[in-house]
Amino acid sequence: MTLTDSLLDFFIETRAHTENLCKPLEIEDYVVQPIIDVSPPKWHLGHTTWFFEEFILKKYKPDYTVFNEDFSFVFNSYYETVGQRVVRADRGNLSRPSVSEVYAYRQHVTEAIKALVASVENKELDTVLEIGIHHEKQHQELLLTDIKYILGNNPLLPTYSNSIKEHQAATTQQEWLTVHEGVYDIGHNSSDFCYDNELGRHKFYLHDYAISNTLVTNAAFFAFIAAGGYQTFDLWHAEGWDWVKREQISAPLYWHKVDGVWHHYTLNGLQKIDPNTPVTHISYFEAFAFAQWKGSRLPTEFEWEAAQHLFSWGQRWEWTESAYLPYPNYKKADGALGEYNGKFMVNQKVLRGSSVATPNKHARPTYRNFFQTNLRWQFTGLRLAK
Repeated sequence: MTLTDSLLDFFIETRAHTENLCKPLEIEDYVVQPIIDVSPPKWHLGHTTWFFEEFILKKYKPDYTVFNEDFSFVFNSYYETVGQRVVRADRGNLSRPSVSEVYAYRQHVTEAIKALVASVENKELDTVLEIGIHHEKQHQELLLTDIKYILGNNPLLPTYSNSIKEHQAATTQQEWLTVHEGVYDIGHNSSDFCYDNELGRHKFYLHDYAISNTLVTNAAFFAFIAAGGYQTFDLWHAEGWDWVKREQISAPLYWHKVDGVWHHYTLNGLQKIDPNTPVTHISYFEAFAFAQWKGSRLPTEFEWEAAQHLFSWGQRWEWTESAYLPYPNYKKADGALGEYNGKFMVNQKVLRGSSVATPNKHARPTYRNFFQTNLRWQFTGLRLAK
């Protein structure tokens, strides 16, 4: 099998998985946008399709017929160099195009990509195709977490699916792992796919530190709440304390007290919280405050990467103490694809690992996720260091 053949199989597999994620939805679910950070499922379906049309078909297939001239305006996300786009907060107002038309658009573009890749050999095309596949995988995770937010803010708290197990208890006892001072190599260093923000492999000096082999559990967060963690201002950054008071935060996202017992909304519906599973849906502010309360801290992304082979990871995106900044010698790609990561390197924190929502073949030790400090609709958790 050639590289092109394997990429084509990967493309087909990825496109099918996105649509499988939408199978449990009712038609009314496809257009809901409760907050600006959450995009409607219909928009994800269209945007991931537009990416292939805009960056591959328009450039590499001279006889390609655009499905709908308006779709570039509707489904562009943030690419300034590509043209005008719908304001992000207005994506939920897109009652048209219809869901059926968006699925027709997906089929149109998928078939065109299959025909193009089967008919030409072009290394540059293969590179962009691979980026597009992983871009769609990123949106698969966003799609799933956006669906959870949409349904989790429905007063009926409906079940999405019973096929995804969000919460799994640790099988090992918590202990501190010692990592000795030294110079460590950080960054991607193989021929496998990575994003540009992982490149610029470099040496980083670390002092002696210890890092937990397990994630912080719901039981530990019960104790934090009971001890008045959300009412104790000196555990928080000033901005975090303002956020707690302004938003009236008193527990992780999706937590509800029912008859005095903590429950949380899950993709399987409302369930009693298992104290032994990792806490999730917390902001950086909450992760920092909890670490302060425990007399510990969050690891830097460099400490996390240097130690990740010593512990199990993959249930939760793990907040780190590192600002999202470029590695040494980082260079943005030319053109619109250069907007993919570089322009977001300000006012954000790095998360490491992956989560239960991360799709297959998309996690790696050098992956640098990043979000603003107040966001918590993703499957975010924390691991302590000291």
